[in-house]
Amino acid sequence: MPHLGLLTVLVRDYDEAIRFYTGALGFQLAEDVTLPTGARWVVVRPDGPGPTGILLALAADPVELGRIGTQTGQRVCAFLNTEDFARDHARMTAAGVKFLEEPRHEAYGTVAVFEDLYGNKFDLIQPA
Repeated sequence: MPHLGLLTVLVRDYDEAIRFYTGALGFQLAEDVTLPTGARWVVVRPDGPGPTGILLALAADPVELGRIGTQTGQRVCAFLNTEDFARDHARMTAAGVKFLEEPRHEAYGTVAVFEDLYGNKFDLIQPA
């Protein structure tokens, strides 16, 4: 079966994005390769099961710069599943991750929305 390999998040700076995703969110730096064009291919992945990662793509023009942090409008762009919501919420909060709401318990699990360093919204969720 096919699976989702990567999704793209536009960034202003590769290194600041790597620091946020690996430091504050605890992701692993999976790839950081300089391409012949001089651009970089930078992939981060959550530490845990699953093949999906995030391609950190440097905005290349004014249109892309204007989309940083708003690629999905005001909607959540990705869902970060966890087996221990309390642990990961506390770790991320201590690392300076900005949560936009208090954790809430829904029929589908425990969830809270947070932002990356550019304002993209993510759900931290422990499925029920």
